[in-house]
Amino acid sequence: MMLMARRFAVLVLLGTLVLGVTVATQDVTALGPKVGAAIPEFSAADQFGRTQTLSSLAGPQGLMLVFFRSADW
Repeated sequence: MMLMARRFAVLVLLGTLVLGVTVATQDVTALGPKVGAAIPEFSAADQFGRTQTLSSLAGPQGLMLVFFRSADW
């Protein structure tokens, strides 16, 4: 039983190291719009199921849009 627990711990450790290396080597500078760049028009459903667009959300001073994904989705 102890040997099986050790093997499991080693597998978890190796998996964590591999995942960490994969995440650390991803070039995040190529993701999304650049700082200061205009984002393209989009549409998405809000928390109430209504379709919202960039134009419908932006006010006279612009828009700050935050995406939050909870851990229980």
